Amino acid sequence: MDELVTGRQDSEPEDGAPPEALPRERLYRPADLSALAFTTTADLEPLQALAGQTRAREAVRLGTAIAADGFNIFAVGPGAARISESIRGLLRDAAARRPAPSDWVYVNNFAVPHRPAALALPAGRAPALRSAISGLIEELRAALPALFESEDYQRRRSAIEASFHGQAERSFAALGEKATAKGVAILRTPMGFAVAPAKDGKVVPPEEFATWPPERQREVRDAIAEIEKELEETLRAIPRIEKERRDAVRALDRETAKFVIDHAMAEVTASFSDLPRVLAHLEAVRADLVEHAPLFLDAQALPPDGGLPAGLRTLSPFDRYDVNILVTRPAEAGAPVIEELHPTLGNLVGRVEHLPVQGALVTNFRLIKPGALHRANGGTILIDARALLTEPFSWAALKRALLQRRITIEDAAQHIGLSSTVSLEPDPIPLDVKVVLVGERLLHYLLAAVDPDLERHFKVIADFDDEAARSPETEAMLARMVATIARDDGLRPLDRGAAARAVEHAARLAEDAERLTLLAERLRDLVVEADHWAGAAGRAAIAREDVERAIAEQRRRVARLHELSRDAILRDIALIATAGSRVGQVNGLSVAGIGGHAFGRPTRITARVRPGSGRIVDIEREVELGGPLHAKGVLILTGFLSGRYALDAPMSLYASLVFEQSYGGVEGDSASCAELLALLSALSGLPLRQDLAVTGSVNQHGDVQAIGGVNEKIEGFFDVCRARGLTGTQGVVIPHSNVQHLMLHAEVVEACAAGRFAIYPVRRIDQAVALLTGRDAGTRGPDGTYPEGSVNRLVEERLRRFAEARRAMHEGAAAEARREEGGP
Repeated sequence: MDELVTGRQDSEPEDGAPPEALPRERLYRPADLSALAFTTTADLEPLQALAGQTRAREAVRLGTAIAADGFNIFAVGPGAARISESIRGLLRDAAARRPAPSDWVYVNNFAVPHRPAALALPAGRAPALRSAISGLIEELRAALPALFESEDYQRRRSAIEASFHGQAERSFAALGEKATAKGVAILRTPMGFAVAPAKDGKVVPPEEFATWPPERQREVRDAIAEIEKELEETLRAIPRIEKERRDAVRALDRETAKFVIDHAMAEVTASFSDLPRVLAHLEAVRADLVEHAPLFLDAQALPPDGGLPAGLRTLSPFDRYDVNILVTRPAEAGAPVIEELHPTLGNLVGRVEHLPVQGALVTNFRLIKPGALHRANGGTILIDARALLTEPFSWAALKRALLQRRITIEDAAQHIGLSSTVSLEPDPIPLDVKVVLVGERLLHYLLAAVDPDLERHFKVIADFDDEAARSPETEAMLARMVATIARDDGLRPLDRGAAARAVEHAARLAEDAERLTLLAERLRDLVVEADHWAGAAGRAAIAREDVERAIAEQRRRVARLHELSRDAILRDIALIATAGSRVGQVNGLSVAGIGGHAFGRPTRITARVRPGSGRIVDIEREVELGGPLHAKGVLILTGFLSGRYALDAPMSLYASLVFEQSYGGVEGDSASCAELLALLSALSGLPLRQDLAVTGSVNQHGDVQAIGGVNEKIEGFFDVCRARGLTGTQGVVIPHSNVQHLMLHAEVVEACAAGRFAIYPVRRIDQAVALLTGRDAGTRGPDGTYPEGSVNRLVEERLRRFAEARRAMHEGAAAEARREEGGP
């Protein structure tokens, strides 16, 4: 750096010479697959899951290895579907080493029917339990009717019936004899029983009874009252007798059935003697079978409610003994890995379904359906975080399940206060599951900011890289990735040229010649389309031209807006000059992104200057079309101008900057280099070349800094120049730090190689000044001044004149004020 006479230092470069155009080899980096010996990708070994994702792979392994609470995994990266596909194999490998979890079933709770009981069985044994109980019921349906129809049972029941029937008859006969003796008769009427006067065994009509002597009438009335009282007592005893009869018959039924039921259940209970809770349920089944033995004679003999509340009745009386298998898994299958694609509340924690029966919705324990947490219990569940968060109540239900370590079936209607039909309250099931959420980084960051529970339940972050550093090893890995895609999707293999072109396209997708994208989904789309064009050409393997065709067709399908923008320039609707030179005017470059497709387009940037208070007006910002980053870039220009040209005096400049014919938002600082060039041109009066476009940001010291979308910006200006006719002088000025990102389309590379277009890398703004003005920017000499005729000298002199004019204006205004006050 040069020491100024003021004692201050400026960061101007020692070398401000115009840059040289980049050679062909710096514009596009071809793939080097020499490390792989293959003719087509069919010769390559498939790529293992999570190749190139060492950090993420280690995080997933850690999360699956730690069983402590909260060590669930949140996998973050671009594309939930791609990440899920990548880690699915790793999760399955880990799950295969774990034992298969318990089977879970729901059975009828005979004591509290609306709360079905959950039973755990060793893996694979739930079907055996269901089969055993089903076989038991079928056996009893054959054995019990035969037992109840046996001669011994019928004789004993007939004796009970006869005993109770005779007891009632004897009571009525004795009362009838007593009534006859007292001169009254007991009559049966449609309304019940009645007692009336009688003579010679016949009922005396009322008119005849009225002729009897009063004393006789009184005796008869007294007798009627006495008989009616005894008749009432006799009638009251009949229900008691009937109940005793039914109890006696039921006791006989239980005694008769118990032997057969106990014998039939002996084998079932022996099969599950190692499971206490299952044995307890089997005991409840035995007791209920004994209690409802008549069910096996005639299903109509069961009480009308079937032993269940009205809303919980089953369609068949025998269903009450069924076993609802919620989840079962073979013992040798290992732990499950479940991916839930639609994580609604019911799909996550299960649900209780209802059936319409005679106009009402009814349910029972057989209609309990499992959720993804039930199916994944004892293993791993994979869920798309975005899908989970967009489903009402699902995220809260998952957190409750993880916190309580149990799965409770919930009804969404209860959460929003809607009245629900009669439903069940199934026993919760203990939960032991590893949850893997998959989502974009931004989603994870936002969720972590608003929900502190996220860190509590998901302590392991598996961060998937979007890209990998480009090397022969990673290029070979990408070739194997493409080979794996073609093999898994049943596509034609790629020859060496096609595989190399796919690797090169991966660099273009990464927007960096020294890095490769790891977005397998984008590469799969390319290979699938290339396979189509190979088939159309009748090739057995995908060739390089097929990949080129696929890339070109992908660009063409989304190029409508790009073509409209270019057409507006060619028709002089949008004013862009690609020849000549203008003062205070430069071609800037911007990138427009539509639906995942980005394209570059030139934009005219102009600057106007006059004496002022040191303010640079960003017109885009003034009308609220410019964003904060763009405004920052403009403010940096003020710092640059002040630091270079106003070291000892205030900068007396008023300048305006505008993106001409820009009617949308402007954001970012990638045009600050072009804006500074426009300002320097306006201040120096030197015209800028219009056959060049400029992109890059600049700092307060004049260093040109990297920007994004450099390939698209170059190609956007190239398209306009080519459409108007390449002159051999046209080109684009870019930051030198962006050279490593260049992966330009073949037509741009060929034009540059033929000298019809050029890419100029600059490290300092002075290099761009020299290139666009054709004059040296100039470096301060030992005397602190710039060389005569240099751009910096012209700018500084112009600013000095602005300062003098402003000072003269202020002095004149001050003198006028003094005169008005009567002073000297």
